[in-house]
Amino acid sequence: MSSILQQHPDPSAPIADYDAGEVPAGHSKVAPGEIAVGVVIGRTSENFDFFVFGIASVMVFPSVFFPFASRLDGTLMSFAIFAMAFIARPIGTTLFMDIQRRMGRGFKLTLALFLLGTSTVGMAFLPSYSVLGGGAIVLLAFFRLLQGFALGGSWDGLPSLLALNAPAAKRGWYSMLGQLGAPIGFMIAGALFLFLHGNLSNDDFMDWGWRYPFFVAFAINVVALFARLRLVLTEEYTQLLEEGNLEPIGITEMLRAQGYNLFIGAFAALASYALFHLVTVFPLSWIALNATQTLDSVLIVQIIGGALGVLGTIASGMLADRFGRRNTLGTLAVVIGIFALFAPWLLGGGPAAQDAFILIGFALLGISYGQASGTVTANFLARFRYTGAALTSDFAWLIGAAFAPLVALSLSVKFGLAAVSVYLISGAACTLVALRINRALESRD
Repeated sequence: MSSILQQHPDPSAPIADYDAGEVPAGHSKVAPGEIAVGVVIGRTSENFDFFVFGIASVMVFPSVFFPFASRLDGTLMSFAIFAMAFIARPIGTTLFMDIQRRMGRGFKLTLALFLLGTSTVGMAFLPSYSVLGGGAIVLLAFFRLLQGFALGGSWDGLPSLLALNAPAAKRGWYSMLGQLGAPIGFMIAGALFLFLHGNLSNDDFMDWGWRYPFFVAFAINVVALFARLRLVLTEEYTQLLEEGNLEPIGITEMLRAQGYNLFIGAFAALASYALFHLVTVFPLSWIALNATQTLDSVLIVQIIGGALGVLGTIASGMLADRFGRRNTLGTLAVVIGIFALFAPWLLGGGPAAQDAFILIGFALLGISYGQASGTVTANFLARFRYTGAALTSDFAWLIGAAFAPLVALSLSVKFGLAAVSVYLISGAACTLVALRINRALESRD
């Protein structure tokens, strides 16, 4: 690692200037691969926690926590609790930014990941509705809110640091590395549920088997904590974060100065985030309700889809570096809109058609989601990049993905699968409009 220089970049300079390939004067070079390892491990652990809950919302919670309701209503109530974490996430980001200013980055990250792990493992100890009644549902919702708070607080700035230290011609490649955590986390969660569901009796799975992935989540979070602390607490990385002005900013100041970038960034990624839960959680619920395939069969296809998502994410890095990140994201929004037109026919068809929806959807998701994080957040002024990148991601998840399973399932049952098409097309349209506005603002500036 090269020596750390003390000269700081101009805090009023937009990060987009860095993306042009010129590292600010005095900004230290580091090995991007070293940062990337921490980013991938951290994002994988976070996504694993969330997908464990998402899969359980279909396979477990309707029977364990909502036995008094129909399978459909139980699933919808599970999805309502599923969305709570995304509502709590930006609140957690705001709260933990203040904690970081007062107590330091290491304390904040340790507290956030401890809270994330304990809230997840706490769900493993929850009694069923038959034992505790409505109290079990209240506790499930409480732990889910804590997951959201904790995930908001777990922002470590490493993706932004990675963007600053990536080679000039590899910005798209390094932008996608953190996004690999989503399909990898889903594959691990899906494989665990597949193994347990396929090797236990239904009674054993519903009694104790489903709890095991929530225990595993705690162990994964411990590993992720040490991997990330190893980076963010060293003197070299602390100085690098400070050189890039990657420090928390007050939310009021953030909104006043560059609030428009938050919402443009959230909507620019909407096609990716709208598709996200429509190829992971929603197909599992739809197929389970209609009994067109076994849950184990769907999980196998989704794990294969996750692998396609990994390959698509990797491909997005190469495409973005050749054609531009914004062009890649915009083109994929159009492709996702076209794909949405076939959703009713695919999901409403037999197992082969449903599998095709999942596999094609995962491939498109990988290419689009791979560039969803840095396309617009690069426009933040340097001193706002740390907080802006975190909140942009929070709002993208909230607007695009939080309610996707709930809305898609409830509307599909009432109006048919055309509702899925409308949902995806609206997300694609929002992405294109936001990218257009972003281009216009750049031209004006």
